[in-house]
Amino acid sequence: MEKVLITGASGYTGRHLCRRMIKGGYDVRGLVLPDIDANELESMGVTIIRGDLRERDSLRAGVEGVDVVYHIAAVYREEGIPRKTFWDVNVEGTRNLLMAAQDAGIRRFVHCSTVGVQGEIANPPATEEAAYNPGDYYQQSKMEGELLALDFFKKEGLPGVVFRPVGIYGPGDDRFLKLFRYIYQGTFRMFGSGNVLYHLTYIDDLVDGILLVGETQDIEGEIFTLAGPRFTTLNELVETIARVLDVGISKRHYPVWPLWTAGALCEFVCRPLGIHPPVYRRRVDFFLKDRAFDIQKARQKLGYQPRIDLETGIRRTAEWYQEQGLLD
Repeated sequence: MEKVLITGASGYTGRHLCRRMIKGGYDVRGLVLPDIDANELESMGVTIIRGDLRERDSLRAGVEGVDVVYHIAAVYREEGIPRKTFWDVNVEGTRNLLMAAQDAGIRRFVHCSTVGVQGEIANPPATEEAAYNPGDYYQQSKMEGELLALDFFKKEGLPGVVFRPVGIYGPGDDRFLKLFRYIYQGTFRMFGSGNVLYHLTYIDDLVDGILLVGETQDIEGEIFTLAGPRFTTLNELVETIARVLDVGISKRHYPVWPLWTAGALCEFVCRPLGIHPPVYRRRVDFFLKDRAFDIQKARQKLGYQPRIDLETGIRRTAEWYQEQGLLD
């Protein structure tokens, strides 16, 4: 029975990966912060390791005797998080885990990065070779964490692989809840043309890809983008959600730059006062920046075959939101 350590086990991707690996017969350890409720993970059969990426000594028990480390944990992009926290966890925390894994002699280190390290895509769809172009503190910290991992694999001889997930969604996740809710309630407004490209990845497909990254031979030092079967336009995405929810949507398009300017002004006024801005530029980027990716490398080298088409994934997600009473 292969032993694995999954960091970020209590997060959305981490929980799904734990569940799948338990069902697959793996001996799963989950690294969880000391103050996080881990009852759900324990009920799955996950062995809970309490630790903090910022404290190297707390990681040793987790990696001891482990075959593969799946490093999913990260500080995610939210307003109000100090810049230093991103670097403490996403960079230095990764360094601590790499060193602990090296000392433990693991077979492979699987590092979760993000396509955000490539920022706005100039020539979509982007391959793994597209230039780094991070656009905020989170993306910058993830870029540095990815580069650190790749350098460590090369210089220290630790067998490792990097994967970059794209637009994760599915039942149980709330990152797209506001979009679904606005469409359902008839308050969604389209700013700009709506022709920007967007790419989503259903959680089950992502977990399939992560397992392939962990088990496929002769891919050390590689980077793989893991995404859904195809990208779409923002117009099509909104229309699909509306169709699944059986609601109408306005065909009117509003100019985006006044909204972007309002976001900049809100940030300028609110952030020095410690107030969460009601509108900020990163949210407006949703209407401005292309997010489309080429997954041929993962298809060819891993045999990765995402199975959940956009409408099926949207329907499953919408049904879960409705069951939970989250759209009203």
